[in-house]
Amino acid sequence: MITLKGVDPCMIANNLEPSEPIHPGEILKEEIEFRGISQKKLAERMGMSYTVLNEVLNGKRAVTTEYALLFEAALGIDAEPLVGMQTDYNIQMIRQNKSWNNRLAEIRKMASML
Repeated sequence: MITLKGVDPCMIANNLEPSEPIHPGEILKEEIEFRGISQKKLAERMGMSYTVLNEVLNGKRAVTTEYALLFEAALGIDAEPLVGMQTDYNIQMIRQNKSWNNRLAEIRKMASML
């Protein structure tokens, strides 16, 4: 995280996080719509069920490494950024979870006493 004297670190552009995390499936959904590919046809091409593909594209299922490689093969989109986007999404989502944040705060408090 970048810090500058007298400036709130949360207000520096490089430190900003989107207010609403973006699931990589949303990006993929826009891409296949732009290309005019039907979800059913893409699911067949990728060898996966339509339901699974639809859940990924609608952010209800994670883009796993395996799925990312399937998208790479079917659409020519590199797998690594998709996996990275999923990781970023997961981190942003868990950071919004108050009970998880409370748990982390307790762990940090105990760790500081070691």
